[in-house]
Amino acid sequence: MKIILGLGNPGAEYASTRHNVGFMTADLLAKRHGIRLTTRRHSSLLGEGTIAGVAVVLAKPQTYMNCSGDAALSLLSRYRVSPQDLIVICDDMNLDVARVRVRASGSAGGHNGLKSIIARIGTDAFPRVRIGVGRVAPDQWIDHVLGEFTAEERPQIEEAVARAADAVEVLLREGPEAAANQFNRRQPPPETPEPGPEQPREVGA
Repeated sequence: MKIILGLGNPGAEYASTRHNVGFMTADLLAKRHGIRLTTRRHSSLLGEGTIAGVAVVLAKPQTYMNCSGDAALSLLSRYRVSPQDLIVICDDMNLDVARVRVRASGSAGGHNGLKSIIARIGTDAFPRVRIGVGRVAPDQWIDHVLGEFTAEERPQIEEAVARAADAVEVLLREGPEAAANQFNRRQPPPETPEPGPEQPREVGA
């Protein structure tokens, strides 16, 4: 049994914000694998199912980001699994927009949801899938993560969420090292069309 925790803030007003890419990825995994996130227990909206041949609990904490650890601890206790069986999906301001990275363990990196989880379960030894939401100055952090993606960024984020879901599937099937080897390579920048030949300007236009 694995616990997959997609982090975010509950409520329609936060649904499209940068901080909620973990929720977005959990929703995509639920859609792909026919898991209904309709049960309200353990401070989460959750569902049970199978992903990549592994029994999972897929959950979205309903505690708000800074208390995500309450949900993580409750789920680990209820299902009697170790922290190594927890997979967390979250945003990361230390990564460029739409970049996806997998780590087997590590510090919170300034992320309050991860800080809460580490504090509550007593270890940082759990894998996580991080989705870049772009870097800003420290005095802009709150507005940035609670803001929505730009029109230009949205297609990139949709692709990143799909890659993050792919990464979770590989992580479940092959482990964090294999997932990191596959997904931590820097993604090539999107191609821009070559400019066409300059058209002569019409007199009087």
